[in-house]
Amino acid sequence: MRTITTTEDLAAFCEVAKSKPFVTIDTEFLRERTYWSKLCLIQMALPGKDGDAVLIDPIVGEAMSMEPLYDLFRHQATVKVFHAARQDLEIFFVEGNVFPVPLFDTQVAAMVCGFGEQVGYETLVKKIAKENLDKTSRFTDWSRRPLTSAQSEYALADVTHLRVIYEFLAAQLAKNGRKAWVEEELAVLTDPATYTVHPDEAWLRVKTRTTSGRFLGVVKELARFREEYAQGNNVPRSRVMKDDALLELASTRPTNVEELGRSRLLLREGRKAEIAEGILAAVKAGMEMRQEDLPKPDLSKDQMQVNPALADLLRVLLKAKSESLGVAPRLIASASDLDAIAAGERNLETLKGWRAEAFGDDALRLCRGEIALSAKGNDVKVVRL
Repeated sequence: MRTITTTEDLAAFCEVAKSKPFVTIDTEFLRERTYWSKLCLIQMALPGKDGDAVLIDPIVGEAMSMEPLYDLFRHQATVKVFHAARQDLEIFFVEGNVFPVPLFDTQVAAMVCGFGEQVGYETLVKKIAKENLDKTSRFTDWSRRPLTSAQSEYALADVTHLRVIYEFLAAQLAKNGRKAWVEEELAVLTDPATYTVHPDEAWLRVKTRTTSGRFLGVVKELARFREEYAQGNNVPRSRVMKDDALLELASTRPTNVEELGRSRLLLREGRKAEIAEGILAAVKAGMEMRQEDLPKPDLSKDQMQVNPALADLLRVLLKAKSESLGVAPRLIASASDLDAIAAGERNLETLKGWRAEAFGDDALRLCRGEIALSAKGNDVKVVRL
């Protein structure tokens, strides 16, 4: 078991990786006490059952440059293989402004190959690699040093079994012709917008049923302050204030520290002078926002005229399509997507790309009366009219 802690050793390993068709990668990180993930460990393995597998330790090797790794990420001849890559990719995008290309995510590939929705790594190891994982080190503190042998073995298992899983799924995609489906999903993972939260848009993540423009204006300013403070000080949003406290403050609208102190839901951290001043300023800004600048609630869903019979037929069609394709229904369309189609909405992801091929095109034909559904035993067939 080899641990890399110097730029020279990392560069040497990455040069070897560039000569390989693929390399498997995983990370261990902490995020409980910070806004941005703290990278604690990187694991990598080269192809073959006995291919070199290493741990890259950025904590012990704090002077180590990650540029050799980023250079490998930009190397087009080597596929970079992850499982459930989103959080890993966010780390590399934030720290190195780079995405690994070409990218392969075994969780995404497994979903379109019939392994279910958001299938876990442990499940794929059992079903494909025919191995069992020791998960006792899953929730350990990866920032503490030295690492135990159990931690190191657990970390390496996340990339050594991944080699077999990748080769199996890549072969399946070549066989079923769904490689383009995976590439379409991965385009979202390598889009900077996926990992960028603009403070002006942070209020859209706060769930509220209130449609008052003034209330939403205060929510917008509070959410903007929270996002800016959390990003700037690298602390979790919840350390500034949780959503329930934010909504309480948007309702009570305190104008001074004494009124703010009456909040039932604001945590002690949020009562500190710097945050308290920011909250009061945000409430004031929301109350003074011009009428024409107040956020407009999205009432489109409330105003949808859903045809319930058509929505039920679309559910039957989706079930039939997903079963015939061996793909989880929710990966193709959600229940709200089906209701939106039945209400006449057409600007939906489920009607675009590979989802249109799998389901969306026939869903529109069903809406236009061009196809019907026929049941025979347990099977549902699409009948052209």
